[in-house]
Parts: sequence; structure tokens; C-alpha cells
Amino acid sequence: MRTPPTGGSSDAARPTPSRRKVLTAAAAAAAVAVAGTPVTAQAATDRNRPRPKPRPTADPDLGPNVIFFDPATPGIQAKLDEIFKQQESAQFGGGRFALLFKPGTYGGLNAQLGFYTSIMGLGLSPDDTHINGDVTVDAGWFGGNATQNFWRSAENLSLSPVSGANRFAVSQAAPFRRMHVRGDLNLAPAGYGWASGGYIADSRIDGTVQPYSQQQWYTRDSSIGGWLNAVWNMVFSGVEGAPAQSFPDPPYTTLQSTPVSREKPFLYLDGAEYKVFLPALRRDARGTSWGGGTPQGESLPLSDFHIVKEGATAGSINAALADGKNLLFTPGIYHVDAPIEVTRANTVVLGIGYPTIIPDGGATALKVADVDGVRLAGLLVDAGPQNSATLVEIGPEGASAGHSDNPITLQDVFIRIGGAGAGKATTSMVINSNHTIVDHTWVWRADHGDGVGWETNRADYGVVVNGDDVLATGLFVEHFNKYDVQWNGERGRTIFFQNEKAYDAPNQAAIQNGDLRGYAAYKIADSVSEHEGWGLGSYCYYNVDPTIIQEHGFAAPTGAGIKFHHLLVVSLGGKGQYAHVVNDHGAPTSGSDTVPSKVVSYP
Repeated sequence: MRTPPTGGSSDAARPTPSRRKVLTAAAAAAAVAVAGTPVTAQAATDRNRPRPKPRPTADPDLGPNVIFFDPATPGIQAKLDEIFKQQESAQFGGGRFALLFKPGTYGGLNAQLGFYTSIMGLGLSPDDTHINGDVTVDAGWFGGNATQNFWRSAENLSLSPVSGANRFAVSQAAPFRRMHVRGDLNLAPAGYGWASGGYIADSRIDGTVQPYSQQQWYTRDSSIGGWLNAVWNMVFSGVEGAPAQSFPDPPYTTLQSTPVSREKPFLYLDGAEYKVFLPALRRDARGTSWGGGTPQGESLPLSDFHIVKEGATAGSINAALADGKNLLFTPGIYHVDAPIEVTRANTVVLGIGYPTIIPDGGATALKVADVDGVRLAGLLVDAGPQNSATLVEIGPEGASAGHSDNPITLQDVFIRIGGAGAGKATTSMVINSNHTIVDHTWVWRADHGDGVGWETNRADYGVVVNGDDVLATGLFVEHFNKYDVQWNGERGRTIFFQNEKAYDAPNQAAIQNGDLRGYAAYKIADSVSEHEGWGLGSYCYYNVDPTIIQEHGFAAPTGAGIKFHHLLVVSLGGKGQYAHVVNDHGAPTSGSDTVPSKVVSYP
């Protein structure tokens, strides 16, 4: 939970917001006659007779919790309401759902999304699947507080909101990808209660994005009609219509383009055949990948994928990988007693409906070899009760290959330690491979739920980066016992970082770091000579011992090659304090005012 944001800028005034050929029997006869084939009257008549419609291709068997809809499906709203009722408050429950809408137009729907629910269109473009209605996330289950609206997503749809504004009040691990909103997008709960998000990518919002109480947000490679206001940290890269850079007041960080990006793979329907589309790599990207016509990339038939269903083991999954298959994880919970090992270049591992991988016996959940072009997307990794040294490893220790032309990408890959039960991991995610792109991750040591305590869900490090030239776009890492992010590789870049230090530190001594009071949220190794970050924030809420002093949010070596733009630290409600922002730079946070201390640039 988070305290209500205060001290932000006030709300600004709201700105004003393939064709088929038909061939008749006579024309067919004439065409055949010209080609030299005799045509009888009876033959022409036969061609003109009604013929049975081709049978549609059967939907693939993706398990009971993948639900397909087309515009003629009866009872769509009732089914959506049934799933929402089950998932609305099931924050740590076992339900997982993917709602797949085939191309066409749907009228009068309100798809409310609860936990572990993904709604997705099955067109090549978002505009192929249009809902005259809404995809709604609100916070009625939590008294109007949206700061725990996690683990849900909306992808590849176009919407005409009934009220003119679609409400999507979420916090972490709730991506809004490849969406077209023909109206406004409201990111706050009804009544503008608390919210702490969030992430938009590859989307077009014709109207105004209205964050209201959102403490922070990252928007990438999109097009918007306007942006209403800011509280603490709003970051944009490659966004047409983004507000001008103005940090610290209002706190907008705006990059004209994203240095390197490659959108998330997605399932779609090509005629009667299901395929997975792999968007192409873009450099200096700006705007959506789909707004200019047919998107760039390649398609793989679904037959190239091993469909992973509940009950699958590490052995069966690795056997499929060894056979050259890609993986499509369906909604479910998967216990593995050994790592899932991706060793072939260009392998795609795609999850839909928040499939959750839990390593047993202290295993690593997922390992990727130091090879080109692996894509991991749409997965939740949940630590098991026996400590894992690592949960996700990208490249082995000492990986040295270059992947600049075809990087490994992680998108919507989320990690959780505790909350759903006791879990432990020394390090959650290790990135050893060079040029890796981490596009939207939330790595979370739980601060609430089951199995939560300073030693109960012990996890020292969130993300450790050893590879060179790694890019993170949308990095959310929270509550680790030591460093939340430790960056050892050269020429790393981060665009947007959101962090909270561990709430439950029992006292000052528990976080003592040599001569320093506490571990930085974002630590760059002293050996690093080049690194750059934009729009980075760290918050503390030491509710067990509010007298704790955190030395700083950010720690880095000095030197011309180390550059930070737009840093802030916040003490939430005065529970603990920061002495500095970065190293010994930046004013301390101020008592219980919940007002950020900011540094515009470092050094």
C-alpha cells in the first residue's frame, strides 16, 4: 500500500479533445472462355448455385481459461461479468484468464478486468477488433484505492468508450499495449482515489490521457491527444503529443524517441489460421508500430509452438524446446523442479493470461543462453519456499557475445517473492547477456499478503545487470533487502525507474551497508565508466521503524560518463527519511510532508 500523493502540481485544464472481389457466374464463364476452356450453360448454372460456406477453422485448444469470442458469440457480457466477479479481489488467488476477441465489431460491452485477466484482440492491427464500449479497471474492491490493482492487461484492441473516457486505474504489472482509444483514457479510480502506476506502449489515444492521482507513469512509442497533469514522475519516450520536458515542475521527462525498441509478440488470426506476430526491431522509435499500415515484422504459424498447459513439467517443456519448438504458455500455475532452459536463438516464449512459474527445491525458474533474438513475454515468476539463488537468468555468467542487431528482449516478465505464500530468492533477475532489452518489468518483494516478513520472504537483490549495453524501458523494482537494482555492466541505460525501499526493515542496523545508512535503490558499480538514466524515483516507507535514515536513493561513481536526468526521492508520510538523492547530492526529504526531493541532473 502507498500513502496518498501530496505536493504534486495541480490538475491542468482539460484540453478539447481489404476489400473482396465478387465474381458473377457470367463473368466467371467469360473469364474461363477467354482462357480457352469451353463453358456450357449448365456449367455456368452450376457455378451460380449457392454453395455451403466454408467451415471456420476450429479454435486451438488452449485450455479452459482461454475464452474465444466473435461478434456473434451469445452472452459475451454475462461471461465477462462472471470472470470479473471471480477475479475482482483475488489478489493472490489461483485463477488465470485470457479473453481473446476475434476481429470484428462488438457493441455495448464493458469488460471489467480483475486480477490475472488479460483481454486481447486477435487482429494484426488494434483497429481490426473494435469494441463500442469499455475495458475497465476500477478500485471498488479496495475502497477506491487503486494502488494494489496489479497483474492484468489490455492489448491489441480499439475502443469507443461509452462515456467518452475509458477508465484504466492500475498500478504495477498492468500493461496497456497496442491499444487504440477513440476518446480519453482515465488512469485514476472513480472519485480520483490513490493510484500508483503504470505503463502504456505502442498505443494511440485520440483524446486526453488523464492520470489525476497517478504518482508516476511511463509511456513509450505511442500517440496521444494530450496529457492532463502530473504528480511526481511522468516519463515519455517516442510519444507523439507528449508534453514538453519540464522537470522538475511539472515533473515531465520527455525523450523524442526510444533508442531501441521491439514490441511484444502477440497471437492473431490470419484468415482462418492462428499465428504469432513478431514485431521488428526499431531504432530511434517514435509513434506506434502499426499506425502506418501493415506493421513490420514476421509471422510464425501456431504449429511452431508447443502449447504449455497446467500440469506441464520442466522435463516436458525442455523436451519441446529441444525439438525446436517455441512456447505458448496458457493461463495456469506451473511448478518446475529444474530450470526451463532456452538455448536456441530466436526462440519465442509467450504467455497469455498471466501464467505463473514457481520453482521448487530452490531451482532457477528460467535460463536463457547467450544467443541472439530470444523473446520472453507475458510471464509471472513466483519464488518458491526454498531459496533460489536466482529466478531468471539471461545469459550465463561471463556471457560475452554481442547481440546489437538482434537482442534478447523481456517484455511484461514479472517476478514476485512472497505475497501468495512464503518465497525466497537471493537474486531475482540476472542479466548477463549484452544488448538485452528489458521492456516493462515489475520485480517485487511483497510488502503485503501471505509469507511476508524481513526474513520470511528474504530477497537481497532485485535486478543485477552484468551485461554491457543493456537498455531498460519501464523498470519497476521494489522492497528488496539490499540493492533493488545493481548495475555492473557498461553503457547501461534506463528510461523510467520506480522503486520503494523495503517497508519492513526492523531497525537502522538491519540495513547498515558498511559506512552507509542503507542500500541504494539503484546502485551503479564503482568500476562502471558509462551509464545514463532518465526519470528515476525512489520512495521510502519504513513503517516498522520510522526513525530509519536512508542515505540516498541512488549511488554512482563520479565521472563524465555517468549521467542521470531527473531524479527524485520521497518519504511517504514521513516514515523514514532520505538524507540525499544521489550520493551526497540533493536535499534531504522533509519530515512528514510527502514532498519529493529532486535533482535535475547529475553530476
